[in-house]
Amino acid sequence: MVRSSESLFLDGPVGRLEALHGTPPLKAQAHGEHPPAAAVVCHPNPAEGGTMHNTVVFRAARALQNAGIPTLRFNFRGVEESEGRHDMAGGEVDDAACALEWLSERYPGTELWAAGFSFGARTACALAAREVRVKRLICVALPVRVFEVPELLEVKQPGYLLFGSKDSFGTLSELAPRFPNLPSQLETDEIEGADHFFRGRTPILEDRIHRYALQSLTKASD
Repeated sequence: MVRSSESLFLDGPVGRLEALHGTPPLKAQAHGEHPPAAAVVCHPNPAEGGTMHNTVVFRAARALQNAGIPTLRFNFRGVEESEGRHDMAGGEVDDAACALEWLSERYPGTELWAAGFSFGARTACALAAREVRVKRLICVALPVRVFEVPELLEVKQPGYLLFGSKDSFGTLSELAPRFPNLPSQLETDEIEGADHFFRGRTPILEDRIHRYALQSLTKASD
């Protein structure tokens, strides 16, 4: 497989944001310069050392690229070479919006998706709730046990919520009582035995996201 990755900086709301633009391997580039979708992929909590190089984030991005979807991973404000400071005040949603804007300019007319892991899943969810250009949402390990995610009830887009059955930050069985009125267009799934970081199960995670992406693209083309 031939896959390329471009390092770049975005003009973020409080300074430049370090990013990686990943393109699909040649065999998945059936649409050439006009891919079926392009996705922002958000990383976990900066306060806990989360970066765009996190293994789950990398795997999620690769799954999408192998489905023919270019991705943009980026570091939130204050992480590695991104400027600004993480203050737990929600500014990371603005960072994600900046990444979405870059993708919209790079791939005009292309459907835009938002994805994320843990804190990044919360951020992607909040972005989807406020940004109509997001047409599909992918949340990995949404931390429903330890954080409120009220934006989930505001999501109008179709989406995929993937959990690990042994995730101390929240499991699928904990989702229902917290969100009894979960929007019906949100599909749910769980990987048996997986912890929050999907240790030993990241290939399964990558396969599930890849499968979901392909199924979604097939539905869209019907």
